[in-house]
Amino acid sequence: QVQLVESGGGLVQAGGSLRLSCAVSISIENVNTMGWFRQAPGKQREQVATITKGGSTNYADSVKGRFTISRDIAKNTVYLQMNSLKPEDTAVYLCNARWTWAPGGFWGQGTQVTVSS
Repeated sequence: QVQLVESGGGLVQAGGSLRLSCAVSISIENVNTMGWFRQAPGKQREQVATITKGGSTNYADSVKGRFTISRDIAKNTVYLQMNSLKPEDTAVYLCNARWTWAPGGFWGQGTQVTVSS
């Protein structure tokens, strides 16, 4: 069973920054896509940012210019740098990893991000 463990969440004031990490229990060298999602209470899960095997990135319009997804293949870890945080960014942030042999992917348990106004 592949395990993903998110960390780095917390409470921050509006305008602040956080860096989330997602550590994967196996090599991510051949992962098709890794992504960060978020889910706020009463809302649907939203895709925030993704990075493909080739390094292409994609962002939700709501975070473009503020969030950056990156990866360290040697550490089997994906990051989400979040700057200029807003109260509406408050959510549980979850990491997902998808391989060809596991198209549905694997999920971490999430890390809470709370942005106060």
